[in-house]
Amino acid sequence: MTMKYADIIVDISHENLDRTYQYSIPVELAEQAVIGALAVVPFGKGNRLIKGYIVQVSNVPKWREDLIKPIYQIVDDGLVIESQLIQLAYWIKETFGSTMNDALKTVIPVKKSVKAKEKKTVKLAVPTEKASEHLKLFKAKNNKGRVRLLEELIEEDAIDYDVVLHKLNIARTTIQDLEKFGIITIEAERLYRNPIQKDAMDKEQVHLTEEQQGIVDSIIKEYRKNIRNTYLIHGVTGSGKTEVYMEIIADVIKQGKQVIMLIPEIALTYQTVMRFYKRFGDRISIMNSRLSQGERYDQYLRAKKGDIDIMIGPRSALFTPFSNLGLIIIDEEHEGTYKSENPPKYHAREVAIKRGQLSDASVILGSATPSLESYKNAIEGKYKLFTLQSRIGKSIMPKIWIVDLREELKKRNKSIFSIKLKELVEDRLRKNQQIMLFINRRGYAGFVSCRSCGHVMKCPHCDISLTAHNNGTLLCHYCGYSEKAPVKCPSCGSPYIAAFGTGTQKVEDMVKKEFPGARVLRMDMDTTKNKDSHEKILSAFANGEADILVGTQMIVKGHDFPMVTLVGILAADLSLYAADYRASERTYQLLAQASGRAGRSHLPGEVVIQSYQPDHYSIKSASEDDYLGFYKQEMAYRELLKYPPAAHILAILTASKDENKALTAAELISGAANDWTAKEGISEEVVIIGPAAASLAKANDIYRFMIYIKGSDYDLLVAIKDYLEGYINYSEHFNGCNVQFDFNPMNSY
Repeated sequence: MTMKYADIIVDISHENLDRTYQYSIPVELAEQAVIGALAVVPFGKGNRLIKGYIVQVSNVPKWREDLIKPIYQIVDDGLVIESQLIQLAYWIKETFGSTMNDALKTVIPVKKSVKAKEKKTVKLAVPTEKASEHLKLFKAKNNKGRVRLLEELIEEDAIDYDVVLHKLNIARTTIQDLEKFGIITIEAERLYRNPIQKDAMDKEQVHLTEEQQGIVDSIIKEYRKNIRNTYLIHGVTGSGKTEVYMEIIADVIKQGKQVIMLIPEIALTYQTVMRFYKRFGDRISIMNSRLSQGERYDQYLRAKKGDIDIMIGPRSALFTPFSNLGLIIIDEEHEGTYKSENPPKYHAREVAIKRGQLSDASVILGSATPSLESYKNAIEGKYKLFTLQSRIGKSIMPKIWIVDLREELKKRNKSIFSIKLKELVEDRLRKNQQIMLFINRRGYAGFVSCRSCGHVMKCPHCDISLTAHNNGTLLCHYCGYSEKAPVKCPSCGSPYIAAFGTGTQKVEDMVKKEFPGARVLRMDMDTTKNKDSHEKILSAFANGEADILVGTQMIVKGHDFPMVTLVGILAADLSLYAADYRASERTYQLLAQASGRAGRSHLPGEVVIQSYQPDHYSIKSASEDDYLGFYKQEMAYRELLKYPPAAHILAILTASKDENKALTAAELISGAANDWTAKEGISEEVVIIGPAAASLAKANDIYRFMIYIKGSDYDLLVAIKDYLEGYINYSEHFNGCNVQFDFNPMNSY
């Protein structure tokens, strides 16, 4: 039998993940010595026995075999939270393609040691009578500092350490001396930094609708029967998905379990967190990118100790070290931010389902505009589907107007505001109601379109828009096809054809010029750089300090403003023609989510969608709130061109400071993939495209090239990835070149 070896981490702090030690696996322990197992090993010159976690198993020794010590024991009850997270890291590495070290650094939460925050208290360690005797002695010796401290302690009994230092002006050496003499004692209490700033508040009573209650009852019934499922709740905007989540969370917590609630970073607002705090009090915590290192560290410690029941946060909160996890909820599950942009390029939805399996937890996905992947899984029975079709309370779905910008041009209206939108804005300003103006810049990448007829320049091979480059060419960043930029529209002959784009700042200036009496706020990447800037802008708007809020997609994410009765979508086409096969899906989602901001209270709402392509199915479906109609048409397109979720894509990026190295690496990988699939007899089952320059062909002096491999079988693409990883590792041609794998990418490269 071939000897096996295990790489073991003996100190699981984040900075020591690179430091593993190799041990041999005795034959009798071979079955137990799996990734994540807790092992007892002899360590150092004295061979003292310590515990460590197995993070890799192989047949290859890294040292002389006679120098490698054997594992002493595998701990049977070693399935602690670290074991589970290491198993999860290994699954991520295998499924999404990365090194084990990158995967471990993703799931092990504490990034570096942070100094613990403590509250110290100085107390008398002797009876008052004894302290008085010491006081007389110190007075006789003129020890002023000791005298002052003892006098205060005889009066107060216990004083805050900082008060002793800074208010009484007692030197640290004086405190240390009295402690040495056994006269005083210093008690330290661990303080946890709490990122939630809250005031006292009453818990609100929630009354669920029949639709909501039906979903809650169904999921809780299965949960109590120990049935663990993945559920998709498809609910229109304003249908009360959050109340459904909270009712289910309350029941899961009653059973002694813990909950992770994922929310896109952009929607993680004070408003959202306070709804949970009102219901669950101090037993919740939050995680987001704006927390200090100390705050993050403390939240993970609180979770590990069991001091909290619910962690709310973006993608990274999925790795909260709960030892008794019972439920994971992913709200707005369609959001692209749930996909990691850095290796390992995992999707939180898939990882949540895997973590649910490892920890016996259910998973709930929720969205008004579900991703095609999730909806396909739901209608195929892999997930259990629930639908909320009505808004709660007195609010009704808004009236939607579609404006054809080509017709506006014919009427000689060259403004960014259509006649209809301008008329409705003026009406709302008279009525003291609020307006949101949304500019759809998501995925905007310099596509070329005609303002007269709406024609967009597309790749004839990929049905993806061509990107304008400064040298006067149009390029497809999927297959490399290029052509010269046209002077006239090839469809109608109009000279009004050019790269399209309008920024939020320009829109803000135009709003102020068109509506001089209006108070205007802008929310985009520039105005939200500081820690609390999101909150300040949203709070100001919620408090009625502005009439019009102008912004990008960050203004349409789950916010609830009762006085907003008009939403204007200024350029619905901008995301529609991004160089990305998901462009239509993203456009539908953004338009539906933006429309959902209008009329969420007792006041009726209206939405104006301005477009050069008003008949496009994503725009029409969004205006009619027809998700199923959109899903059917979009899936037909994906099936025709073999795009996810009808098939799968493995994207491979090569990057180097040397352009030739990056291109050569891409060519070698493409050749190796073609050779291996031919040898395995699977050439017919996959399509290999490229190499071609990435859409961002050069960034920070690094050249980037892409290869795409399409196939219906995900496991087959994983096998190709595994082969290519081995090929890359054992070839010197890849020195100085970085290679990254990405399955079913969410964004174009």
